[in-house]
Parts: sequence; structure tokens; C-alpha cells
Amino acid sequence: MDSPTPPQPPKSASLRLDVALQLLQQSGVSLPGTRESNPSGWLQAVIDGLCELSSRDALTWLANRRQFELAMAREIDRVARAGEPALVLMIDIDHFKKVNDTHGHPAGDLVLREVGRALHDCIRPMDTVARFGGEEFAMILPNCPPAFGQTVAERVRSRVASRPVSVAPGQEVSITVSIGGAFAPQWVRSSAPLWIERADQQLYRAKAEGRNRTCLEMPPVSHVSAEEKGLLFGTSQFQDLE
Repeated sequence: MDSPTPPQPPKSASLRLDVALQLLQQSGVSLPGTRESNPSGWLQAVIDGLCELSSRDALTWLANRRQFELAMAREIDRVARAGEPALVLMIDIDHFKKVNDTHGHPAGDLVLREVGRALHDCIRPMDTVARFGGEEFAMILPNCPPAFGQTVAERVRSRVASRPVSVAPGQEVSITVSIGGAFAPQWVRSSAPLWIERADQQLYRAKAEGRNRTCLEMPPVSHVSAEEKGLLFGTSQFQDLE
């Protein structure tokens, strides 16, 4: 007696898988082994690859805005609980429209990729750098004391300025960025929009003062006693009476 034929996936499911594989191939994601030799491992690699794609900006391969917002939420929680410093930098390419208007949008895309590489070269493993939108980028820098904030921001700015971008054979474009930064208030559960708004205000100031510069807002000093920390994060003294 012949064994029953295993059920086959619907044609629409196969089509969706083909699209997923095409996306992974276009993005340079390689899958281990073959589908036949290790079906479960191969499928998990496809899922992992798609998750990676969903968190990355397609042009620069930096974190995308959604991934940045998730990282920011985690950092806000950490700062509120541990009271450790954290800095957000908003970074905008100066006169980017002029690059597109003069050299074309392909040259603009090249500039975005090169700026992304320069920013990525500046970060530590614990940091997050993302393309926030258009020609704007953003960084989250955990455990960055205020005393070092300006130095870190200047290092980012100078790294971009020191790397002109070749947009055509024999033709280079000098690129600069303006940077605004703000520290998270310690021992306070802030919100991502407020934190970004404060950094954006400093970015506007950097542009108003001439561009190609950094402006940082220093954090307010928060004095929280050990007793207050216990009330915020410890167990309630009334639990023993229950």
C-alpha cells in the first residue's frame, strides 16, 4: 500500500516564501546549508534574516527608526532605574538638498551611505546609531557622562567632515553635519518624544549658529537619596503587615 502524500503548502505560501528569499538575496543575507538537508534550521535562518531586515534601514543598513525607538525605550527604563547617564545625538547633514540638486539623487544616496558608515565607525557595541529619516541620523550613547558628551559629539562631527565623498570619477563632495544632543534626566522616567525634542532644539541651535558644529544641553542635577530610591524601586515597608 502506498504511503499517503504529505500535504503541500498552498501556492500562495510558496509565493510568499519566494518573495522573502528574494529580499534576503538582494540584501546579501546568506542562508546556511540547504532547505533539504536541514529544513528547520534553514527556515529559522529565513525568519532571523527577515527580522534583521525589518530592523534595518534599506539604504544605509543602520538601525531604522522603529528599532531606534525600541532601543530608546529600553534606555529610558535603564536610566530611570539605575540613574546612569545617557546621551542622545540628533545628526543632520548640512546642505543635503544642494547635493541632490547639483549631483542627482544617486549621489545623494551615496552620501547617505558614506555618512552612515562614518557614524557606525564612531560607536561602541552598546551604542545604537540609526537613520532617523531623510538626511537625519540619531545615536543613543548609554553610560556617557556629561563631562565627555561634547568630546564624543565632536568626534562624530569631525569624523564625517574628514571623509569627503566621491560622487563621480574625479569629483569629491565635502560633507559636514550639525549635531544636537541632550542627556536623559537621571532617576526620572522621561519619554522618547521629550528626549528627542530636547536634542532637536540643540540641533536647531547648531544650524542657526552656522552649521558644522555641535550643541549639547547639559542635564539637570537630580539629587535622589538612598531612602527615596528604596521607595521608588524597593519593596514596600507595608508588605510585612499584610
